[in-house]
Amino acid sequence: MPSLSLLFSSSSSSSSRLISLSKTLAKRTIFSSLSAMSINLNAHAFAGNPIRSKTPKLHDPLSPSSAFQSLKTHLLQTPENISPLFKVLPFRKGRPLASSSITGDDDVPSWHLGWISLPDCKGFLGKCGVELTEDSLVYLGSKAEEDVVYWAVDVSEEGGLVPELGSKQFCFVELRTLMVATDWADSSAMGELAIAGHARALLEWHSLSRFCGHCGEKTVPKEAGRRKQCSSELCKKRIYPRVDPVVIMLVIDRENDRALLSRQSRFVPRMWSCLAGFIEPGESLEEAVRRETYEETGIEVGEVVYHSSQPWPVGPSSIPCQLMVGFFAYAESLEISVDKEELEDAQWHSREDVRKALAVAEYKKAQRTTAAKVAQMCKGVEKGQSLSSDFNVESGELAPMFFPGPFAIAHHLISTWAYQDIPTDAVEPESKQPSSSTSNQ
Repeated sequence: MPSLSLLFSSSSSSSSRLISLSKTLAKRTIFSSLSAMSINLNAHAFAGNPIRSKTPKLHDPLSPSSAFQSLKTHLLQTPENISPLFKVLPFRKGRPLASSSITGDDDVPSWHLGWISLPDCKGFLGKCGVELTEDSLVYLGSKAEEDVVYWAVDVSEEGGLVPELGSKQFCFVELRTLMVATDWADSSAMGELAIAGHARALLEWHSLSRFCGHCGEKTVPKEAGRRKQCSSELCKKRIYPRVDPVVIMLVIDRENDRALLSRQSRFVPRMWSCLAGFIEPGESLEEAVRRETYEETGIEVGEVVYHSSQPWPVGPSSIPCQLMVGFFAYAESLEISVDKEELEDAQWHSREDVRKALAVAEYKKAQRTTAAKVAQMCKGVEKGQSLSSDFNVESGELAPMFFPGPFAIAHHLISTWAYQDIPTDAVEPESKQPSSSTSNQ
């Protein structure tokens, strides 16, 4: 952003700079409005967490510090009138506890997080010979209107809980599977997915940060699990939850109306997506976009325009939460040279071909199929869900390619560009239409 002294150093330069600035702002406004032309969501999947929009003040009974003090009391003895109410979400090996039910006229099941009361959680663990302690619980957030505080707990070592909870039709389900099974038009379901993502990221970070990286001593939870601290009196280093920023970009060839899409070897057949890469120390977001694009494909990028961002807590446990920062990047060269260590392939695709692929991809059908599988898992029928089937998009015909579903920011980068010159009310493909339930990625 130029300084005011530069903007107004001369009348001619100030006019040209202001015109350039207004064009940039107008362009960003256009892209912002176009993003609604993919699936119309209030927030990306894993964003829009309903229990952590605001952190209560220090002395509020729902704040992390006050709730933690109440928690210690409740673990020692169960008061007759509990206020606030504590709800606990157990996780096992990164999988949240979930249940499934059918509500309303729709015969498609919906999954729900398996919240259990603090006394029940204490009782379940007690049957396994484990004592529930305050340091094993991590504060997630609260709802003031319901006088409820929410916590997460990792029960990965307690195998006896699986049959105990399974008898009540609860099941530990992969977060990625729940992501695909989530009805993006249901704001309540999207909120639960965001809570689960936040909880998994925190618990995985706790598992990775058991020892101080500075002196090697054990770490202890602080602030109700929202940070950790070295237990050594000589060190006492503070450790905060880890977030790994990643740039993800749709590279565009303006002159030939094409977009650059890539394949990784781990992708299922026919799946293509955007380029992406981690940001390196000392580099800006725009520099990361240009560097990653050139390293992976040999394409030189000039202008870079921000689109949106998305938390992504479904990567490997060693990277508890990535933050995907999405951009449109405009190519200044066109010859592709693929780095085979990074990518299997990269190709230019016309806007027409991308639209055709979006038109036949039945994302809603894939979501409903996965939701039904989650219901079977909670009933004890299905014991697992393969990663490849999570990403598989069913379609009425065998399309030559398809893209990640509306749970991923890549989908919205691609579909925003594909339909940017079509009025919103003219976009009719099934992949653009939310379901008839309530609304929210």
